[in-house]
Amino acid sequence: MTVNAELHAGGNTWRSLPAAQQPDWPDQEALRDVIAELESYPPLVFAGECDQLRQRLGAVARGEAFLLQGGDCAEAFDAVGADQIRNKLKTLLQMGAVLTYAGSVPVVKVGRIAGQYSKPRSKPTETRDGVTLPTYRGDSVNGFAFTPEARTPDPQRLKRMYHASAATLNLVRAFTTGGYADLRQVHAWNQDFVKSSPSGQRYEALAREIDRALNFMNACGVDPEEFKTVEFFSSHEALVLDYESALTRVDSRTGDLYDVSGHMVWIGERTRQLDGAHLEFASKIRNPIGVKLGPTTTAEDALTLIERLDPEREPGRLTFITRMGADKIREKLPELVEKVTASGAQVAWICDPMHGNTFEAASGHKTRRFDDVLDEVKGFFEVHKGLGTHPGGIHVELTGDDVTECVGGGDEIFVDDLHQRYETACDPRLNRSQSLDLAFLVAEMYRDQ
Repeated sequence: MTVNAELHAGGNTWRSLPAAQQPDWPDQEALRDVIAELESYPPLVFAGECDQLRQRLGAVARGEAFLLQGGDCAEAFDAVGADQIRNKLKTLLQMGAVLTYAGSVPVVKVGRIAGQYSKPRSKPTETRDGVTLPTYRGDSVNGFAFTPEARTPDPQRLKRMYHASAATLNLVRAFTTGGYADLRQVHAWNQDFVKSSPSGQRYEALAREIDRALNFMNACGVDPEEFKTVEFFSSHEALVLDYESALTRVDSRTGDLYDVSGHMVWIGERTRQLDGAHLEFASKIRNPIGVKLGPTTTAEDALTLIERLDPEREPGRLTFITRMGADKIREKLPELVEKVTASGAQVAWICDPMHGNTFEAASGHKTRRFDDVLDEVKGFFEVHKGLGTHPGGIHVELTGDDVTECVGGGDEIFVDDLHQRYETACDPRLNRSQSLDLAFLVAEMYRDQ
């Protein structure tokens, strides 16, 4: 996979189309230099791994597996440390164990990790005390500090994103194949957590059951290699098209294009214009593609997206990630699912219960109620149960740290607690306790389907 996509017919067709949410780079020559350098860098992931994830998502689309996709709202360059990465991975491994064991379903594990450094924003500028500056668009574009220097888009940050993603992926691969993800570690993932949290105690009880099952299998002479490592894939929003395009390569096996910045990329609610550059870019690559669908999405929109992104009707190619809000999911989702199913397309339906449920607390913090998150997931399951279709998974913003960004949960956080550890650069995330609470509740819903 050494040929750059620029040399491949059709690899750059998005450039002639309107591209929403792109940075206003002040120095175009510096941008061109950075893109040329990125084009020479080795891939972060390999085409065969993307194909493997597409097969796993095909099982999700057919109703044979469940997708757990989660991670930071926006990754930060100063959080590429072993502790932060391990804590995120540990939370996802624990959630995966809960869903697999309590839900009795194979779980495909995909992180919002190793590339989620860019964020779409509702406004291009931000004003404070009469000073107006460009809005923060993620560490890949500019800095969080409210100064002219930090907020000026800097293409050098795209190279930092590549190197931060490479460092993160390197550690994730080591953790998932080097023994840390062995199911026999099911207690070790919880050691720092069990005494301090009700969800940690509930998880520990499940871990004991898993232990007994493993011991039984071992006594019977069964010790599968699959228990010793875990498949874990990376994903992010394909937002800054200069970066994604620079990391698009031609697969030497097939001649197909792959975006080798991550195994799976998705198009956001703000960038899924049917005549836009993001859709055109995604239509040219062979990675599994996700599309966020908000409450304004029509059935016609969904069917057009299928025509553009999945013309071969290949299970696993296209994932619809619905983000309707708890108050709209039961009203808006049924028609989409009905008409897409009637068309014969097999897409994976995933619930993002985070983005439609954000509000501003009196303190000024953006937050989400855990009850609203849970209610949207409930509505998602109810709709699929009513239609006889498969609720394919959840897509959540979470962290492995003990933050106070979303209110509620078993280890309840109140609005007055938000200031204590409000650490996100953009949107509020579930902490580890809330994430485990959600996993147990989703497993129960899945069993009831």
